[in-house]
Amino acid sequence: MTDTAVRVENLSKRYRIGGPQARYKTIRETLVDMAAAPVRRLRTLGQPSPENETIWALKDVSFDVKRGEVMGIIGRNGAGKTTLLRILSHITEPTEGYAEIKGRVGSLLEVGTGFHPELTGRENIYLNGAILGMKRAEIDQKFDEIVAFSEIEKFLDTPVKRYSSGMYVRLAFSVAAHLEPEILLVDEVLAVGDAAFQKKCLGKMEGVASEGRTVLFVSHRMEAIEALCHSAVLLDAGCLVVAGKAHSIVEHYLKTTTGEARTIEVGDRLDRTGTGEYRFTRVWFTDEREDTVNAVRPGKPCRIHALVSARDGAEPTDAFASIAVQDRRGSPLFTLSSALIDTRVHLEGNTEIVWEVDRLQLYEGEYPCNLFLAESSSGEAVHGIIDLVRDAFILPVGPGDYYGTGRIARTRDDKLFVDFRVQSTPGVEHGAN
Repeated sequence: MTDTAVRVENLSKRYRIGGPQARYKTIRETLVDMAAAPVRRLRTLGQPSPENETIWALKDVSFDVKRGEVMGIIGRNGAGKTTLLRILSHITEPTEGYAEIKGRVGSLLEVGTGFHPELTGRENIYLNGAILGMKRAEIDQKFDEIVAFSEIEKFLDTPVKRYSSGMYVRLAFSVAAHLEPEILLVDEVLAVGDAAFQKKCLGKMEGVASEGRTVLFVSHRMEAIEALCHSAVLLDAGCLVVAGKAHSIVEHYLKTTTGEARTIEVGDRLDRTGTGEYRFTRVWFTDEREDTVNAVRPGKPCRIHALVSARDGAEPTDAFASIAVQDRRGSPLFTLSSALIDTRVHLEGNTEIVWEVDRLQLYEGEYPCNLFLAESSSGEAVHGIIDLVRDAFILPVGPGDYYGTGRIARTRDDKLFVDFRVQSTPGVEHGAN
């Protein structure tokens, strides 16, 4: 018996982009088109076909995953990571190549995948188990454990269409992890949950990996990739760049990742969450002189500007605006949230939001940042998401003399400066308090 659980050979996926939108035709229009077809063919001879307007989401990707191996899949947004998992989950078919999977597959690709919205949480647990080929007795045996982990006991008999995104992902992950698939595919959907639940999920995945099951894990959190994965593959623009040990692949990715230092356009990003009434479209940085800069400096004032554009017909509203700053491995450092200082931003038409930092405490480096816009009420609670863009931009921090000593502090491990003092008292007796 071979020890290969997943084999991917020259896998490619092509999507058509743009082109005219299809619409239904009347019988009369169809007959007219049929009569004019020979003439139309002559007119269009030599013109490019709309079918040529395509993009390769994956191109000639090949790798093997051994049974019991935990493989990380990393890369920029749009690199093809989710497309790869969708093909392995049989959600979509490849254009070329093939994938051979040996074992029962459980997938957690996006919130609600595999759930029937009209069924309750309880019914969906049994439905997912049946899809995995499990007998009812097996599901019964795991049922209480699934519910306890998901922490949605009160809503177990509520149709899942009424669940929040957080409740969805809690139940979906619990089902995928506890119904014991031989191969588990997990996308970045864990980012929907709160920090405590993310930590809980990562702990469960460590347990799954220790049980000898095969896991393919997509994440932008490099610390999670290094902690959980034995190996990793790096994708870029649909192509496999390099594969190998997880640590070496993460280091390669971090060294080759460069962030935009000037005006960053985020309006065309499709991988975003929210109502879309208002959307972040542009980000730029200014210094204490209000000059646009390519990089901000430690110990100096800085401003992060974001342009927010309104959807046609959007009503003016007040909202909370946040920037979540991370290190290059995806670990959170701090959040500049207007909710924390009880400040609401007023959104009306095109709106510029500015976060002002009096004294930047970051070491030299590049820091991925998430942008977050949420509805606000009369209290402090944050309600619905208006716009959420993960890894929206890189905050570039240049070298700087933070402490004013004439020395440029550079370190590989430290990320934040701290204001402190050191003093000494000579002549004290040994052991004096």
